[in-house]
Amino acid sequence: MLRPLDEGCLVCTGTLWRLGYCARLLKTNHFRTAASNTSFPAVWMLLAQHSGTIPGLFVVAKKNTLFTMPETVEDKTNPELYLPHPGVRGMTLLNREAFKRTVVVPALKVKKEIVHSVLKALKQSVLQRPGLKRVVEHPEDEGSRFVILDPHKVSEFSLGESEQQVLKQLSVLPEVCKYHLELSYENFKSEEILRAVLPEGQEVTSGFSRVGHIAHLNLRDHQLPYRHLIGQVIMDKNPGVTCVVNKTNIIDSTYRNFEMEVLAGESNLVTKVKENNISYELDFSKVYWNPRLSTEHGRIVGLLRAGDVLFDVFAGIGPFAIPAAKRSCRVFANDLNPDSYTWLLHNCQLNKVHTKVKAFNMDGRAFLRGPVREELSKELPLLGEEHKTAFHIVMNLPALAVEFLDVFRHLLVGEPCSPAGLPTVHCYGFSKHSDPARDIQERAEAVLGTSLAGRCSTFLVRNVAPNKEMLCLSFQIPADVLYKRPCPDEAKPASKRLCTSQDSPEEKALS
Repeated sequence: MLRPLDEGCLVCTGTLWRLGYCARLLKTNHFRTAASNTSFPAVWMLLAQHSGTIPGLFVVAKKNTLFTMPETVEDKTNPELYLPHPGVRGMTLLNREAFKRTVVVPALKVKKEIVHSVLKALKQSVLQRPGLKRVVEHPEDEGSRFVILDPHKVSEFSLGESEQQVLKQLSVLPEVCKYHLELSYENFKSEEILRAVLPEGQEVTSGFSRVGHIAHLNLRDHQLPYRHLIGQVIMDKNPGVTCVVNKTNIIDSTYRNFEMEVLAGESNLVTKVKENNISYELDFSKVYWNPRLSTEHGRIVGLLRAGDVLFDVFAGIGPFAIPAAKRSCRVFANDLNPDSYTWLLHNCQLNKVHTKVKAFNMDGRAFLRGPVREELSKELPLLGEEHKTAFHIVMNLPALAVEFLDVFRHLLVGEPCSPAGLPTVHCYGFSKHSDPARDIQERAEAVLGTSLAGRCSTFLVRNVAPNKEMLCLSFQIPADVLYKRPCPDEAKPASKRLCTSQDSPEEKALS
């Protein structure tokens, strides 16, 4: 809301300039003003006001005249320009009306026919804040408009010489006026609102994971008293979010889901997501889904070629399996969580790859010792010298996957296939070690019982928490680990010998 004082100039009931901002003016040499203004008295008055020397004064510069206005309540602790009203500190139930406040901003009175030209000429100085109009109507002059300027760039409500020359060429009087600009809850960003509400000096949460219409937060203990307000703010400021949840415990390693509390919005947790141009549907309360793994899913699938075979040991709802099937790979996908298995089948149907994916609801070890061993035993001996099929085994259960690697020790029996045909494992894990790549490699080597030096690669997937990384260790299973060669005595049947008279009846019967 704008309110004129006289001759197109407005006065503020709430102080805009704070001590920190005035100090920046002094430090950055922003003292260029119109020829009719003197900058030092204005800055001095502003500094005096905030230092307590001249309390209750607000300076309004108009030509060569100084006016004073009564000071209103102002948040002097934060030097930033746009902040909600300081009275919202400690609020736990959202009251949007309490966020209203008024600030003073510089503006130019411009004939409406040349507004576009002025905006173009002063594009570096015009207000750019989302949600606020840069051009507003003049309440008393239908033929004019007010162009709102950025107070951070138009110091002391005066334009620099270059801007003044541009305006003179457009026949615009380079005289900056002051306006009351009324800010409301809708004009503040979520981070600004939460920073104003939460106790000073405490971490503000404005980030979240987006899962369809659901915003997923991981709040800290000090934020929990404000959790419902935080949820409402996140929902208000993010179009399309109709449900906000907070994780209330750690991820369960068995089914990879967690308990959550609905902080704001509807309680419907069945949602739709799209990742790498593929659609998935899921119940977020019962299955695992992490949108931060989108790039990693695409990276692994990008290694596959048509005709390859993918074994997904901990498949979830199919973010590796389904895009692999879309690339014409044969896919064996497994998950222990019955809800994940159900949604995996659903998403295979949804994406029309159900004929290319064999789904299983088994323990990971049982899956490796059953369907995986059976398929490898059948396929690997058939590989020729110029085989084209590659076998990939994805093990995305970072908390436990490394412990499953022992299953590969002597999983197959017989003569090894060619080295190029050995299956490639992509095993995920967490590490808090100072050298996480070495840590996950050494842990895998200990379980496999062999060295992977020069035979593996490690990829940093993402930082999960301070000093905690998620990594992917990729390697071809060494033949001496994967295969158990039959002993000569086991390979040939025992030869019969002639019975002698010295043989006992039992020995004769056995021979």
